[in-house]
Amino acid sequence: MKIPYTPTFTLADLRQVLVNLLMLAAGGTICAVAVNGIIIPHEFAASSATGLTLIIKELVPAMDVGVIYMLLNIPLFLGAMMAVGRRFFFYSLAGTIIFSLALAFVHVDLRVENDILAAVFAGIIIGIGGGITLRSQGSAGGADILSVMLMKRFSIPLGTTVLALNLVVLSLTAVVFSLDAALYTLIQIYVAAKLIDLVVTGLSQRKEVMIISKHWPEINREILRDLRRGTTIIPARGGFSGSEENMLYAVVNFQEIGQLKTMIRTIDPDAFVVVTETMEVMNYRIGNQPHW
Repeated sequence: MKIPYTPTFTLADLRQVLVNLLMLAAGGTICAVAVNGIIIPHEFAASSATGLTLIIKELVPAMDVGVIYMLLNIPLFLGAMMAVGRRFFFYSLAGTIIFSLALAFVHVDLRVENDILAAVFAGIIIGIGGGITLRSQGSAGGADILSVMLMKRFSIPLGTTVLALNLVVLSLTAVVFSLDAALYTLIQIYVAAKLIDLVVTGLSQRKEVMIISKHWPEINREILRDLRRGTTIIPARGGFSGSEENMLYAVVNFQEIGQLKTMIRTIDPDAFVVVTETMEVMNYRIGNQPHW
């Protein structure tokens, strides 16, 4: 008689849940510090849903920023459930609640007088906080949800989506606040978008390596043995000489690229090597996609 499979919740699963919630709490709190400590005092806007929240707050001062943010996220949660999955939905719901509470209760006075420095500093803080949030298996709501959906569907970088969506926010900021506020907000948004990409994928950036060498068997053996990375041997033909060649193709992480180049120079100083950056890599061993 076949016994039906019953999923079990292990200690490792509990640990992963706690890590994700901790990252959501840390990221949301860091972003709230920037919003309440720099953006609101300097009358900047912020990115995406947070920016719309502050614009609505300016128009309707009686409303609480946390409540506004929660209401704006309701339609996005439906999209997260359908396009990304239930796990991402529930973690994003938790992240949004945490961020909304942080906006309401976390108030740190960051005394930055210069507006340009304040915009850059706010962008750094929000980029780090947003990146930490997206390193978890959820988000803090807002444009993060839409960014993840577009990344999974079309491989569009997270920061690029956030930057594009903020054109609307900047236009509204120029109307509701001032053109100066919109320009300062643009600085903050640009810095935040770059930091988000750096925190989420930049530190785990994969490098694509193509190697043409007469000593390819030795190089291949060293990559497999020392770096423990897979390789692909691609038949090639020299365009000038017409001779048959074998090209090695491999993907390594950022920390391994120096070791690989040193190893290639030791075996064959005349080897032709091309190293390029990758946007994302999907694989259980070398992949760098966040597991949303």
